[in-house]
Amino acid sequence: MTILTLNKKELEKKIGKIDEKIKNKIDMFGTPIDSENDNQINIEIFPNRPDLLSLQGFSRSFNNFLGKGKVNEYKVEKPEKNYKVIIEKSVKKVRPYTVCAIVKGLNFNDEKIKEIIDLQEKIHSNYGRNRKKLAVGVYPLEEIKLPIKFLAKKPEEIKFQPLDFTKEVNGRQILVQHPVGREYAHLLKDYEVFPIFEDAKGDVLSMPPIINSEKTGKINEKTKEIFIECSGFNKEYLKKALNMIVCALTDLGGKIYSMEIEDENKKFISPNLESEKMQFSIDYINKNLGLDLTDKEIIKNLEKMGISCEKNKSEKSNDLIALIPPYR
Repeated sequence: MTILTLNKKELEKKIGKIDEKIKNKIDMFGTPIDSENDNQINIEIFPNRPDLLSLQGFSRSFNNFLGKGKVNEYKVEKPEKNYKVIIEKSVKKVRPYTVCAIVKGLNFNDEKIKEIIDLQEKIHSNYGRNRKKLAVGVYPLEEIKLPIKFLAKKPEEIKFQPLDFTKEVNGRQILVQHPVGREYAHLLKDYEVFPIFEDAKGDVLSMPPIINSEKTGKINEKTKEIFIECSGFNKEYLKKALNMIVCALTDLGGKIYSMEIEDENKKFISPNLESEKMQFSIDYINKNLGLDLTDKEIIKNLEKMGISCEKNKSEKSNDLIALIPPYR
């Protein structure tokens, strides 16, 4: 399990005062409180709910559990000019896939930046298996010239100043000299080429899954627009991780814009925030649970878990269709 550390006052703004009644509800939600003090609360999150690994994700789902409001729906704007990422053939053997998005209209402060970085790292360690399955990069769009390329080069040909480092070094040196590089060097050490994101000016944004650039990969309180990418080996897995992040950023006031991903002459739009539909039988549920729930009771209980429903349009069926949110 993962311990989620939340600012107690910020959480109370979203779910109400954390008294004994709410604490009991948090336990019933399946996320027991590990510890707390006047300033923060630590909550246990199990691996099957990575969508809860942020203040926004936890409060969104917990409010559904309390019966407050409807299940959130998220809108994605169409790609604007040059909102494009090109996956080159060179990267296919080392890190074949990426999905990306742009989020605008953000108002960061120190606390919100910490929240996003914490969500990023928890996705890395939990959902991403310590960056082995996926890595997430967040960048200030103001410092980037679109479109972006995702490619691979020999490590000696990759040169940029990594985050929190005093000088420009090459890809191989990052794995030896940078603390984060040394920690995750095993993920790249056996490859002849290393993956990088590069903008239209030729500036390196990052060398995933290791480190971002100090110049183009560091958000601050002045950042209003960001570029986000998830890279790794399973495209569907990456899509879910990206959806968790962009939905959390929307809950922070951001507006999501999609990007066109060009992958070996095939194109797709990212992200996709449509709900996944799953048909199920009311009779099957009641038979297996030993209950006699009505369709309204089933719909109400699913909404408490953040899943909305719709009736099957077929006149011959009394089945329901669950609408699973994109971040689940």
